[in-house]
Amino acid sequence: MSVLKELKDFMMRGNVVDLAVGVIVGGAFGKIVSSLVSDIIMPPIGVVLGGVDFSDLKFVLKDAIGDAAAVSINYGTFIQTVLDFVIIATAIFFAIKGMNKLQTKKEEAPVTPPAPTKEEQLLSEIRDLLKEQNKK
Repeated sequence: MSVLKELKDFMMRGNVVDLAVGVIVGGAFGKIVSSLVSDIIMPPIGVVLGGVDFSDLKFVLKDAIGDAAAVSINYGTFIQTVLDFVIIATAIFFAIKGMNKLQTKKEEAPVTPPAPTKEEQLLSEIRDLLKEQNKK
């Protein structure tokens, strides 16, 4: 088998195609959720907290001197990232939960054993007759 044929077989597997679709849709969904967090949810939280912008919170370790930039620990950016993660995870949880409710679950029909074939019926009759003969 040539390497190109193996590569084609690998790329056309259902799992690879499903993964590619999932990554593309996930990227688009990520943009929607990021916009929801930064444009809709975080502004009211900032107002409730007195107009605090988390990304501006930091500890300055060394002030800027001349051309050298200030050295700081930007804990506000970390807080913002953690809040974004929590909100995104919550939004995804509820989206998946909603999608699962929309999916119709297939009701499995009770499994009935297949009817015995004609040969099986004859063999059963022969077995029963042999048992009766052995009893006599």
